[in-house]
Formats: sequence, C-alpha cells, structure tokens
Amino acid sequence: MLSQDGTVAAEPTSPAIPLRPAPVETPALELVPDRPSVDTAALARRINWRFSLLLPAINLTTIVVTYVFLVYVVPLPGPRPNASQRELTLIVAIVMTLLGWVACERIGKRSFMPVRRWLDRQGPPDEDELTRTIRQPVVQAANDVAIWLVAAITFGVLAVATRSSVGAGALIAVLIVLGGLSSSALTYFAVEWIMRPVLALALESDPRARPLLPSIGTRVYLAWEAGTAIAIGGIVVVAIAYLSGSAISPHRMAATVIFLGAIALILGAVMILAAIRSVVDPLRKLRVAMKELESGNAEVTVPVDDGSEVGLMQAAFNRMVAGLRERDRVRDLFGRHVGEEVARSALARGLELGGELRVAAVLFVDVVGSTAFAARRDPREVVETLNHFFEIVVDVVTVYGGWVNKFEGDSALCAFGAPTEHPDAAAAALAAGRELRDRLRRELDGLDAAIGLSAGTVVAGNIGAARRYEYTVIGDPVNEAARLTELAKSRECRLLASEAIVTRAGAREAPRWRLGESLVLRGRSAPTRIAAPA
Repeated sequence: MLSQDGTVAAEPTSPAIPLRPAPVETPALELVPDRPSVDTAALARRINWRFSLLLPAINLTTIVVTYVFLVYVVPLPGPRPNASQRELTLIVAIVMTLLGWVACERIGKRSFMPVRRWLDRQGPPDEDELTRTIRQPVVQAANDVAIWLVAAITFGVLAVATRSSVGAGALIAVLIVLGGLSSSALTYFAVEWIMRPVLALALESDPRARPLLPSIGTRVYLAWEAGTAIAIGGIVVVAIAYLSGSAISPHRMAATVIFLGAIALILGAVMILAAIRSVVDPLRKLRVAMKELESGNAEVTVPVDDGSEVGLMQAAFNRMVAGLRERDRVRDLFGRHVGEEVARSALARGLELGGELRVAAVLFVDVVGSTAFAARRDPREVVETLNHFFEIVVDVVTVYGGWVNKFEGDSALCAFGAPTEHPDAAAAALAAGRELRDRLRRELDGLDAAIGLSAGTVVAGNIGAARRYEYTVIGDPVNEAARLTELAKSRECRLLASEAIVTRAGAREAPRWRLGESLVLRGRSAPTRIAAPA
C-alpha cells in the first residue's frame, strides 16, 4: 500500500493468504513413518513355534555329537566300562536328552512369555517388556547353559560311579560343559535371527540409546571360541595326555584328532557364518536404504531390529533421514515465504545484512476497491478471492523470470533482475504486466487491480536487524512503480509504465507501448513521462 509521504509502506503480510496449498503437517523429526499394521498375535505364534522346533534341535544335535565323542572317540582315564555300564550310560543319556528337550522347550516358552503377552496385547511395550524382548538371545543362551550344567554334573557323577575314576568324571563333565557352550552360542545366534521381526516392532517407537546385547567384537569372539577354540583346545589336551605317557593308542589318538578337527572345521564355519549374518544382514538393509536416500527418496527408513551397536547405527540412520526430511521441509517453507531464488541465494552465500546495487525492473500491483469488496463479502470468500489473485500474480511473474518480493495486504511488489540477473529485465516486466492485466480481467471475478512498472538502479539485499530481516529491493524505481499503480486506478487501462522502463526494453517489447504526457507523481519532485499499452 502507499503511505502519505510518497513511499511504499511495508504493511504486515496477510497471515491467512498462502501462496500454494499448505503442506500436510508432519511431526518434526519423525523417526519412522506409519507402516502397515502387523498381526502381532500371528507373529507371536510363529516365533513360539520356531522356538519349540529350532532350540531343541540345536541341543539334540550337540548332544549326539558330544555323546559320540565321549563314548567312541576321546580316550578317558580309568578302566573301560563293561557292556552293562555302557547300556546304563546310554539309557541315562536318552532319558537326559528327553528331559532336556522338554526342559529346553518349557524354559524357552516361559522366557518368551512376557514378550508373548505384549504381542497379544497389540500395543507398545512397556520398559520391562522392551528390555526382555531385546535380551531374549542372552536369556535363551543362559537357559541353555544351565541345562547343560545339570547334564555335566549328572554324567560326571555317573562316570565316577561306573569307572571308579574321579579324573574320568571330571573330564566328562568338562567336555559336556564345552559342548554346552557351543550349543548356547548357536542358540544365541538362532534366537537373535528368530526375534528380529519382534525386535523391530519393539524398537520402532523407542530405539535404545545404549546397546543391550553383546557388541560385534564379542559376537565374533563368541563364534570363534564356541566353534573353533573348544575343538582345538580338545586336540591340545589329548596331545598333552598322549605325550605325558597316557595309555592312548596311536589309532585312537588319530581318530580323536580327526574327529576334533572335523568339528572345528564344520562347527567353526557354522558359528562364524552365524556371527557374520547377524551383522551383515542389518548392514545390507542399511546399505540399500542409503542407496534409496542417495537417489532422492527421503522417506526411506530401516527397521531397528538389533540390540547392539548395529541397532544404534540403524536408529542413527533413521534420525539422520528424519533430519533431512525436516531440513527439506524447512527449505520448502523458506522458499515459499521468501521465494526460491532468495532461498537458494541465502543457502549459497549465507545470511548477512546489507545489499548491492542492481539494475532491475519493478512491477507493483494493487487491488482496486479492496475495502469495499471486503465489506460486502464473507471473509472466507475474501480470502479465497485474494488467494486466487496472488496465485495469478505468482504464475505470471514466475513465467517471465521475475521474483515476487512481498505481499503487502492486497498488493504485491515484484522484481525482475534481482536477486538473480535477468538478460532483459525491462522487457520481461512489461510483458508480464500486460499478461497479468489480461489474466486478472478474465479470471478474477468481482475484483479489479491496477499495475505500475518502472526500472532503474535499486538496492537489493537483507534489510532489517540482526535477529529479524528480509530480502527486499529499495530505491526510486520501487516508489515510482507504486505511484504509477495509484495513478492507474483512475485510468481505464489499469496499466501504466514509466518512460525509463520502456526505453530500456528491447525492440520486440517497446513498440507495444505508447508514451504519453509527463506528470509529477504524488510525493515526487521530478516529472515522470507515462506510457500505456498501445
């Protein structure tokens, strides 16, 4: 709007007039977008079934290997048991295996029960349920070790009774414990794999700030110890016993070494592969997500399905992507408020007060009779009409390479040649003025507007204080364009330009304008020769 002293008054921008449809509001730093609902009850049943099948199978396989090793391979001290003693050992082994199977299944289900109750409830887990979910691999592995300790004590006592040798009983107990360590390590990796879908649900809304599971280094060490070190240690023990003069035949010694070597190769490979997969699988998903992000998909996220530092990295990636989405949203809002050109310039150069001289063309457009229009119309209709008015202004000015500097109530100030250079700013502004007038007449029902154009040297830059400023253009051409707009309200053509902008226009645009009389515009001392469309 125009002030009484002949300058352009900087009225507050109307707060209810968005340039474009408002973006959908999203919470700041949203870590994970809404996902399709999961049938948690079915998931709980599937996890429970896998526990019932896989955990006893791991223990049964390890029991068979340990039994074959103790009975047929390793040379034990003391007299060899007779047939009845071997039958007793076999019966006890079968009974212990069945009891161990039942105990493993029951204890595994009991340890999983808090997680099952949370999944059946179909809501977010509480702190205790979340911790129990994350630590399921550790809990199940510890249950496995406890069962094998009972078996080690039982068979150690039985060996002392049947062989009358404390050394044989101690060796058998130690070897069973070593077998239990291998079984528990396999159980840990199996449970971690089984629990990944549940862990992703548990950590979806509350990623942990610190790891609750063994680190990557600990997993690799565990895999090496349980899969390779135990078998190699057994070879070393047997070799020491042979060299110390124990009654071990070369044939028995060779069989023992071959058996332990095969176990080291097979079990070691299985354990290392399990440890590698526990790390590589989430990292592979993370790598795929990073490729998606690199290709421009800022909505990508990864499920946080690991309780170690790998899970922390997954959560950090999601926070990073959420921050990028928030940054893009802020940049989009910033661009809508100040214009894309100003936003790009601010991001490239930084923000500082002051401006620079530029030769630019200025277009000022103001609604005619807006007060009367607002008085006789519903406020919502007024806002809708003004929104349409400003939408036309933005469309036309943008097409001709201009920049909408600001909206001032029911008027707009537009510049050509600032903040970026324009090859023919004057001609573009004049052409935009003609098209803008025609479109407003055709498309704006019940509302009229006047347009004024001028050109010359302006100051373009950040004006204001250090804590609050805006990018704008200031100078005599701005005031002249505003005064021409005021004059155009009384002319039928509703479009006036100064001689300065017409003479700066190229040969293609200048003939479309007709120079007329010279007038001293309000608030100015020098006369301005006025031009109107030819």
